[in-house]
Amino acid sequence: MPEENTENTIQENTTIDAPRNPLDIKLGNLPSTPGIYQFKDKNGKIIYVGKAKNLRNRVRSYFMAKPVGPRLTKMISLIRDVEIINTDSEVESLILEMNMIKQLKPRYNVNLKDDKSFPYIVITNEPYPRVFPTRKRRNDGSKYFGPYTDVGNMKFSLKMLRELFMIRTCSLNITQEAIEKKKFKVCLEYHIHKCEGPCEGLVSQAKYNEMTGEIEKVLHGKTASLIKELEAKMRDAAMNEKFEEAALIRNRIESLTVYTEKQKIVSEDFLDKDIINFVKEEDDACAMILNIRDGKVIGKRHYYIDTVEDKEPGEILENVIFRYYSENSFIPDEIHLPEDADTGENSIEAFSEWFIKNFGKKVDFKIPKRGEKVQLLAMVKANARYMLDELKLQRLKREFIPNSVTSLKRDLRLTKLPRRIECYDISNIQGTDTVASMVVFMDGRPKKSDFRKFKIQSALNEVGRPDDFASMREVIFRRFRKLAEKKIAESPQTHESNLPDGEAPADMSFDTMPDLIVIDGGKGQLSSAVKVLGDIGLSDLNIIGLAKRLEEVFLPGAHEAQSIPKTSSGIKLLQRVRDEAHRFAITFHRSLRDKRTLRSELEDIKGIGKTTAQKLLKEFGSVDNIKIMVKNDYDEFAKRAGKKAAERIKEWVES
Repeated sequence: MPEENTENTIQENTTIDAPRNPLDIKLGNLPSTPGIYQFKDKNGKIIYVGKAKNLRNRVRSYFMAKPVGPRLTKMISLIRDVEIINTDSEVESLILEMNMIKQLKPRYNVNLKDDKSFPYIVITNEPYPRVFPTRKRRNDGSKYFGPYTDVGNMKFSLKMLRELFMIRTCSLNITQEAIEKKKFKVCLEYHIHKCEGPCEGLVSQAKYNEMTGEIEKVLHGKTASLIKELEAKMRDAAMNEKFEEAALIRNRIESLTVYTEKQKIVSEDFLDKDIINFVKEEDDACAMILNIRDGKVIGKRHYYIDTVEDKEPGEILENVIFRYYSENSFIPDEIHLPEDADTGENSIEAFSEWFIKNFGKKVDFKIPKRGEKVQLLAMVKANARYMLDELKLQRLKREFIPNSVTSLKRDLRLTKLPRRIECYDISNIQGTDTVASMVVFMDGRPKKSDFRKFKIQSALNEVGRPDDFASMREVIFRRFRKLAEKKIAESPQTHESNLPDGEAPADMSFDTMPDLIVIDGGKGQLSSAVKVLGDIGLSDLNIIGLAKRLEEVFLPGAHEAQSIPKTSSGIKLLQRVRDEAHRFAITFHRSLRDKRTLRSELEDIKGIGKTTAQKLLKEFGSVDNIKIMVKNDYDEFAKRAGKKAAERIKEWVES
């Protein structure tokens, strides 16, 4: 955005008699100081947070210059208010801006996200720390290393550390008080020389923490300096004739040397540095951070970023730098950035002061122009490009429509692709425990989180026989009532609802409209479902009925069944959907019937309540086992079941 003073321009475009809205008044009274600005929409919601060296010039530039890109144009059209927070320096505005973005997540700010939860290696904040992998960072004073994008590399590092250092693997709460009270005993790890026995105080806390300090250096990639320290310790131990200790240190040095030789050398200056670069394509970007310690690559991290279409490189990199180093304890000597990093209002200069203020370390920001460092930036950018292509490929896979779905649309002559298919089935045996199932298939695959089961109340007709038509009407009404109410509420025309009084089921999965409704049954069940949908104002949905002969499909209003070729992949998809609905309904019906059967046999006994019946079934396994034991070994049964309960059950068995 241009930063020239725009006050005269605003005055020229505003007549003396023209009324000024509150936003115009605020724009005219902005101070020329550094600070934070927040844009709000008509509802008072913050949609963008930014910082500025000069609030007056920066904020007014949004309304005077031609917006760059459709997203920025849309954002400006939504602004109804602006609030500012003055700060004393640019670094204060930087910290405040980043914290507010992290907390509020405004719609038009750069949004960083990980593609998944990567593991860390944690050194716990305990008198005798533990070292183990975790995917959750807690604010408990522990030290976290990573995250490791390569889980195999993380496991290798952890295995190597446990071979080199005798760190405890138990989860005991080892304190000085517990040691003095001899609360714990050494385990097998001590006897096979994998642990030094801190649980019994066999190693001092100072020596143990010296060892965890060495582990920190390895995880930070400072193996070269650690090897030098260990060599000095080995010589001292040998001079003092502690030959066993010297031999252990020698073995540790040899293992560390082998470990460091496997790391790729990319720099000859042996400085600690991070190389940061990114690629941007339309509204997506991927940033990559390459970690170099003592001239060797020890790890990398990437972030996927969206809402970047009209964002400057400096703003993208600012967010990456703040996010990454807020999550990591080790700060390098240098950070290398691409040539376009220091652009516009989003200057990276303030980060030098931020590192000093927050980490007590001066970091040199470098923008290389030639040589080895430019090649490293290009390598990091190539890796970021690869990761962004992977993200796009995953999206294409998610958006892929199977051939069976497109075939079903063609065979049934549907108005749209049946990406979300819902199938309903009724299950009962002689009119008892009538249930219904709703199964959902998304893009040809079952979405089990959206499966639902229904207990049917209107199961019998006027002569007391099972009424599948009434059951189907009930389940369709319960499923689609909430959507119908929502449609009526959003309709611009006012009309009376056909819905009876009462609350709709509070189920968020019911908020999604299906592309195709499948009724397991013939014309009768289909007609019942169609009537309910028409009564509640949803007569425009795609709905079919499946006859017992699978190749016959009934459509609303059609007298004859429609035949689908047996070779069609669409008919095979329908078969899978119906089979799943039938299986789900039968499973639910059997569980209800089993519960009812058990309840009637035990709870109907006078003096045996629900709690006692459950305890007996848990103790003996089944009603049949109870009957057998009462007849064959009553004394043992009375002992386990209780005298009073045993007497009542014995009377019931013998009656």
